[in-house]
Amino acid sequence: MTEIIEKADIRKCSLEELKNILVESGEPAFRAKQIYEWLWKKNAASFDHMTNLSKELRIYLNEHFEIRAISLDKFQKSNDGTIKSRFRLFDAHMIEAVLIPVPSDNRFTVCVSSQVGCSLTCKFCATGQMKRMRNLEPGEIYDQVVKVNNQSLETFGHPLTNIVYMGMGEPLLAYKNVMESVDLITGAHGLNMSPRRITVSTAGIAKMIVKLADDGVKFNLALSLHAADDVKRNEIMPINETNTLEVLMDALEYFYNKTRNRISYEYISFKNFNDSIEDAKNLAKLCKRFPVKVNIIEYNPIDGVEFVKSDEDAVDQFASFLRKQDIMVTIRRSRGKDIDAACGQLANKD
Repeated sequence: MTEIIEKADIRKCSLEELKNILVESGEPAFRAKQIYEWLWKKNAASFDHMTNLSKELRIYLNEHFEIRAISLDKFQKSNDGTIKSRFRLFDAHMIEAVLIPVPSDNRFTVCVSSQVGCSLTCKFCATGQMKRMRNLEPGEIYDQVVKVNNQSLETFGHPLTNIVYMGMGEPLLAYKNVMESVDLITGAHGLNMSPRRITVSTAGIAKMIVKLADDGVKFNLALSLHAADDVKRNEIMPINETNTLEVLMDALEYFYNKTRNRISYEYISFKNFNDSIEDAKNLAKLCKRFPVKVNIIEYNPIDGVEFVKSDEDAVDQFASFLRKQDIMVTIRRSRGKDIDAACGQLANKD
């Protein structure tokens, strides 16, 4: 009976760990750097592609390791040019990533997922209705960026300009893996992108926002706010019950003072819920403690949820009030709605 040896995921090895493994097996240490380049810079999906390695080393790697790359399962293109990709993971779980092209602004943004499903149960979000299965590995987040970058080049002749961690899952509950993925995306051994082009979005985990500050991150931070008082926010975002607005504002102020990185508030506008001038006044108060930009987002309907998007007039009046308070505001019209690729709609639907 043939013994089945479980292979290790080579992309979980650091460069130093890879060096030690190779030296112990009789290979020179410099081979580790070559393998690392194939894995990250060249995004090799097979050891057989690593043509500058000896045949013997490739056999050894195939016997002991595997590359758990993601693969494209489904591809949809919206009428507005937005592209949604569903990717299959090595264990058959599915995740989604979205390419949002704005050629007129020379912006090509990928929205990546950080978890399979989500545990936060925000009432307005399709992903929140799914069970959280697991955190994504750093390599699985990295793969989304690489594959969507290739889509952008093939479709629009332009590489990605921005990365937002706003897809499936709560990034700060996958903290270690998200941080490692950022290191890969920004590192010279990976994609070498500027961290200033990355925004990590959170529903509001105060202690992890403080940790981001203490870890000296260089990327931007977005808070999925959606209501500017605790009563309303508790109703739609249960996480607020343990991370109140006061606690969150303290954490964000600490983050800003320590990093000076840009902070934005994402605010989905719901009709007759959070779109009144009184709501705008509450939001304005939250915007006074430190510099912040507000992105007002059109609500995208999902099955089984009764929320309705705000009237355009109400949104315009809301934004106008904030602007009169010298608050930077952008109204974001949804993109990719026809393929369930807009904000809050990612749920692996067929």
